[in-house]
Amino acid sequence: MAKKNDETVTLADGGSGKIWLNSYNKDVPAVLPPFADKSVSDLLIKSCRVNAAKPAFTLMGKSITYAQVETDSAALAAYLQSKGLPKGARVALMMPNVLQYPVAILAALRAGYSVVNVNPLYTPRELEHQLNDSGAETIIIIENFATTLQTVLAKTKIKNIIVTGVGDSLGLKGHVVNFVLRHVKKVVPSYNLPGHVRFNAAVSAGRGMSLKPVEVVEKDVAFLQYTGGTTGVSKGATLTHSNILANVAQNAAWLQPVFKAKGIPDDMTFVCALPLYHIFALTVCMMMGMDMGARNILIPNPRDMPGFIKELQGVKFHVFPGLNTLFNGLLNNADFAKLDFSHLLLTLGGGMAVQSAVAERWKKVTGSTIHEGYGLSETSPVASANRFDIPEFTGTIGLPLPSTDFAIRDDDGNDLPIGEVGEICIRGPQVMAGYWQRPDETAKVMTPDGYFKSGDMGFMDPRGYVKIVDRKKDMVLVSGFNVYPNEVEDVVSQHPGVLECAVVGVKDDQTGEAVKLFVVKRDPSLTEESIREFVLDKLTNYKRPKYIAFKTDLPKTNVGKILRRELRDAK
Repeated sequence: MAKKNDETVTLADGGSGKIWLNSYNKDVPAVLPPFADKSVSDLLIKSCRVNAAKPAFTLMGKSITYAQVETDSAALAAYLQSKGLPKGARVALMMPNVLQYPVAILAALRAGYSVVNVNPLYTPRELEHQLNDSGAETIIIIENFATTLQTVLAKTKIKNIIVTGVGDSLGLKGHVVNFVLRHVKKVVPSYNLPGHVRFNAAVSAGRGMSLKPVEVVEKDVAFLQYTGGTTGVSKGATLTHSNILANVAQNAAWLQPVFKAKGIPDDMTFVCALPLYHIFALTVCMMMGMDMGARNILIPNPRDMPGFIKELQGVKFHVFPGLNTLFNGLLNNADFAKLDFSHLLLTLGGGMAVQSAVAERWKKVTGSTIHEGYGLSETSPVASANRFDIPEFTGTIGLPLPSTDFAIRDDDGNDLPIGEVGEICIRGPQVMAGYWQRPDETAKVMTPDGYFKSGDMGFMDPRGYVKIVDRKKDMVLVSGFNVYPNEVEDVVSQHPGVLECAVVGVKDDQTGEAVKLFVVKRDPSLTEESIREFVLDKLTNYKRPKYIAFKTDLPKTNVGKILRRELRDAK
């Protein structure tokens, strides 16, 4: 027994040592019940049929219903099957938040394939690596970035190409949208992809085909979610149907106290400003949102703050997932405060640390607390979260979710006492099956007792709340996206004017962290501009150095390893 709020309560951990259970809301289970569905596609199709008449996704004022998602995805799935793809084939999706994206995801899953989400801003080098590593032979791509695929097509195994435009699912309005993007804004470079078909043509063709039933079970691969892991080259976190189902169920259980206290809106609406190729939006917005029969307002370009805010005018939105940088950007636009926040039930912060100053301003403007959570691509993604029914911003990553265990361990794998800093290790049904075809890399992060080593350093307080204090590895977190110094250094070192270089992360008010590059010159005439131009077509925007400093030498250990910590600490 223990004392809490002057009342005698029974310890929820039952003596198991899982002290975080003592801080759970009484309506949240410690352990998840068995899944009702065998696959993610089963869950989504069931929701499409139950919520057939409801709007599922909205883009630029145009909505598609759950019934449309179901019928269009069935047609596209049949078309994909007609290409002779076997069960388990990888289908790459390279799009921003457009109405075609969720249709394509469900189509690939229900046809028995695995989805490979690709950042549409990838450079040719990055795209080539991901396509070849995943073994994808099929890709659905937005036309704005078709030239990227054209550049590397001959070096990949891609055989089937489906191209789409932003306006392709917007009806008559879509023709205007596509015309403006192609001919006025000129953001669709001309491309040559022999044999490609248009998205709408593929769906139309599929309507005349029969979708062959495929038995998909929990252990089958649903997504290859590419990440650098805790170090090194980008690799695919293998997320099974069971992993995603578990995380949807965990988040749903965490939500129950909010709904019990405030009720469940019939017109539940999510703001989906995070890209669906990012695991946070994929699971929390699309999967959890669809499971609840909610509508997702898709924002294709959240950097366009005026356009983003315009999309929310007159909209009753209830759930707002985001990153610190997104919240900060909105708060710095005067028009944001003019929106109607009276229906906002829940603001979710993830992807990077939420700054307390941003959380305070957000609550002042919206009346909503930012409830911070924590996770990684390898954990589908949510591993812990603050209680949604408590109005305070804690500055921690909260409590482990149901059926999830956290251990804080030293370098030798020993569990550390409460309050001591060590590596955060995670075990639960949402933890990936491993890295795609990389058993050596999987072995580096998975312990014999089933824990995933996150690479983040932190401690657990006596209530079970976890606080991150640093990263064990040298990864840089830019607006929620992982940047790995080795990759940036490898690219920069190819510049003929560079003798050696090193990359570190530095604090940044806009993006949380930013990439800082230190360079020792081989060519005395080397300039910042020359380096920036060199990396432009080799690194995605968020990976490019924001700051560049030239040095006569770099600090190193006795064996020649560059001391990044000294560079980080240098003024």
